[in-house]
Amino acid sequence: MTFDRSDGVFCHVTSLPGPHGIGDLGEGATAFLSFLGDAEVDYWQICPIGPTIGAAGESPYQSPSAFAGNPLLIDLNGLVEDGLLTRDDIEPVPELPTDRVDYAGVREYKQPLLRRAFERFEAGDGEPSLAAADLDAFREREPWVTEYALFRAISAARPEDTWVEWPDPLRTREPGALDAAREEHAETVRYHEFVQWTFDRQWAALRERAATEGVELVGDVPIYVALDSADVWANPEAFRLDEDNRPTVVAGVPPNPGDDGQRWGNPVYDWDRLAETGYDWWTRRFRRLFDLADVARLDHFLGFVRYWGIPAESDDPADGEWYDGPGRELFETVEREFGEAPFIAEDLGFDDARMDDLMTEFGFPGMRVPQYANWCEGGNEYQPMNYPEGVVGYTSTHDTDTWVGYYADLPTEQRDCLHYNLGVDDDQPIEWGIIEDVWSSEAVLAMTTTQDLLGLGSDARFNEPGTLDGNWEWRVERDALSTELAGRLRELGAFHVR
Repeated sequence: MTFDRSDGVFCHVTSLPGPHGIGDLGEGATAFLSFLGDAEVDYWQICPIGPTIGAAGESPYQSPSAFAGNPLLIDLNGLVEDGLLTRDDIEPVPELPTDRVDYAGVREYKQPLLRRAFERFEAGDGEPSLAAADLDAFREREPWVTEYALFRAISAARPEDTWVEWPDPLRTREPGALDAAREEHAETVRYHEFVQWTFDRQWAALRERAATEGVELVGDVPIYVALDSADVWANPEAFRLDEDNRPTVVAGVPPNPGDDGQRWGNPVYDWDRLAETGYDWWTRRFRRLFDLADVARLDHFLGFVRYWGIPAESDDPADGEWYDGPGRELFETVEREFGEAPFIAEDLGFDDARMDDLMTEFGFPGMRVPQYANWCEGGNEYQPMNYPEGVVGYTSTHDTDTWVGYYADLPTEQRDCLHYNLGVDDDQPIEWGIIEDVWSSEAVLAMTTTQDLLGLGSDARFNEPGTLDGNWEWRVERDALSTELAGRLRELGAFHVR
């Protein structure tokens, strides 16, 4: 796909301000879209929007589903408008922090209210426009939801176990055992289906609002899914599992000079078997993605070309080996099904000619992040002045420090070279120096984060890879994104023809 010269802002939904302890699909999202529209920004980029769990540190990249939406993002005020909750139900709101997400506190507050809304829907309450037939139509349109709901129901009944530890008939999906589980957990299954239908309705309204503001959504596709997910349990044939549905090979990255590699532990795909199905599982995944977003970042794009597979019984990444991914065949399938594929390839940290060729063939821009730059090296590829046209230039990402935090830790020599490259000194806001440098670059899409727009330091970092505590929590304070800030961003985009 060919992108026009444009700009965007990254801010995950959970980071938005709002009255219920977490950014959601309500007034905070509406206000943020108004800000982006006022700034004449083209794209709003987010992390994956699937359910998160405390055991995985609330990471949106370790979700129990690649298809489902996060129930915590549902706007309670929207359920009041639906007639399924009352104002007295949702108030008073418990004292939850406004500058970060207390996930446990939000769950304790929101989950009983979602259950109450479901019970009223089951009783026939609510607005006349909310018909059971519409939920039935959603089930028919989104067949993944019945498997996801059953997975969540069984998981709730067995909270100490992952599905790999379930009794054999459930783990290996014997039809009789599945039928019995559906009957035993029928109400809980219907509850999870209702929650996903509610999320879907609210997300569709958000996309409509984005379109009125001239903003397109950039979603995120982690290449791998969590082992303890509905995706692996319901689609064992898509993964390299043994006859008991246990992984034989897991994902990671190989050792390099100076590091020991990483064992991520996600099950890897059985690409040969997927090819025999016409990549059916991936086609379904992308179809769901395009229902939710206009463009998508493909995480760890190298894995579509070749991937590092480690024997499941080994804890040592060095025991792995390279295997071929599907390469062009998968994306030819995607283009036959959907037309030009609107993808951004996350290609950071790897130099691979086959990957570069694949990106060039399909027109997928790669990524450049200036925090990887050597500022004293002429021609360094991560300095914005050297960005080629076919990349997306970021000031920072969800996985890096904020620009101000990064700058604070720069050695003196690098800082001096940075000042020279950006044409700034210690008396000027360094965050706007890099924003302007990225906007003025040849990158087809210039992207910044809300933290960098606001000039925030390391305490506003969203995620630090390799750690569990304190990630995915940061939130924008109400009224921080002002009309003056929107005007400055609008003028910058106009000046640099974005």
